Amino acid sequence: MSDQPTRLLLVDDEASLREPLADYLSRQGFLVEQASDAAKARAALLVTTPDLVLLDIMMPGEDGISLCRHLTESKDLPVIFLTARGEATDRIVGLEIGADDYVVKPFEPRELVARIRSVLRRAARSGGAAPASEALYAFEGWLLDPLKRRLTDPEGTVVPISSAEFRLLSAFLDHPRQVLDRDRLLDMVQGREAHLFDRAVDNQVSRLRRKMEADSRDPRLIQTVWGGGYRLACDVERVAPARVED
Repeated sequence: MSDQPTRLLLVDDEASLREPLADYLSRQGFLVEQASDAAKARAALLVTTPDLVLLDIMMPGEDGISLCRHLTESKDLPVIFLTARGEATDRIVGLEIGADDYVVKPFEPRELVARIRSVLRRAARSGGAAPASEALYAFEGWLLDPLKRRLTDPEGTVVPISSAEFRLLSAFLDHPRQVLDRDRLLDMVQGREAHLFDRAVDNQVSRLRRKMEADSRDPRLIQTVWGGGYRLACDVERVAPARVED
């Protein structure tokens, strides 16, 4: 384990919240950089890469949803939303696009620290599992490289997937032909008790199907088991990269 402090990027336009929170997190041992909007956050990310981003949803200019989509798809960074929005639909959107957790304002700072450490532990587990084996997942002509988080279709074309889609697909690949209900998938993919958000799983499955199925309305790979959940309906092999790379 590195002795370097955990780096956080705190993005919130409300200085009266951002600055005291940054001070509190610094006292907890984190190295905190602040940004008052998405543009400043993007500029900061060109200089250093944090271990985790704390991100407000409602900001002037580019909002947190758009920035989160950029972070999860292009940089694969863990994201926790800080949001005043309490409606379930807003939380679901965050989970769908790859946010790892959310905290509704006003919140207890100690709870946020616990959430940060939980997300980082989960990221370390998912990131640390792959190096134990560099083998790729091979299934029905598709390949998933868990180290590079790269999905390749049977024609050899790279299919972009978000962090949330990667975690969901990995869960299916680790349990081929097994029925995984929504609660179990949420625990495996989101790592939190979020049983109110079954729709988040349904929508992520739909997104994967649109990218991977010839007919997403009649899926062959990721099948719905009525009353049970979902199942990856194919066998999965682990193959060495040398077998599939030039």
